Amino acid sequence: MLIVGIAGGTGSGKTTVVKKVIEQFPGDEIIVIPQDAYYKDNRHISLAERQKINFDHPDSIEFSLLIDHLKHLKKGKSVEMPVYSYLTCLRAKETITLRPARVALVEGILILTDMGLRKMLDIKVFVDADADDRLGRVIRRDIVERGRSVLQVLDRYHDTVKPSHLQFIEPSKRYADIIIPGGGENQVGIEMLISIIEKHLLKQKP
Repeated sequence: MLIVGIAGGTGSGKTTVVKKVIEQFPGDEIIVIPQDAYYKDNRHISLAERQKINFDHPDSIEFSLLIDHLKHLKKGKSVEMPVYSYLTCLRAKETITLRPARVALVEGILILTDMGLRKMLDIKVFVDADADDRLGRVIRRDIVERGRSVLQVLDRYHDTVKPSHLQFIEPSKRYADIIIPGGGENQVGIEMLISIIEKHLLKQKP
């Protein structure tokens, strides 16, 4: 199984890149593993406290579980991926069954910050984008998908998103094998990534 890590700042266009890569492969050949599914379960603290958690800090992710799941998938075993709710900041009781595939795309802002996870990645990608463009996407997404007001989004951006991006995410770019500037609009960069994945798959064929 080829494991591709796709990192980048919040709102950089990672999801768009993932979607365009998926379109080029048969459904049973590729699986997507979002970092966000592996946020730590925080049911031991109140909702008010959970809503103050910095989700852009590496400590918010249960990397050990994500790494364990990747190891199982590489061995040809299915895993039960957690389901995380941004509204309650808790893991749901239900899980999603992930079956092994030829390609696994691991997508998330912090995936290049953890040494153990980096060692699991065959190809490391960083999706780069202008800070203003990222902020615009974050405002739209958080209002529509996460029920937040513009003021809440802006406060969170200045309090946690921007500082964490500068401290953790931007420095992790140095670990990338491929940098795609311009996010999901960079068709040439995406086509190059698809070509590299296809070449790796050809090498894996017996």
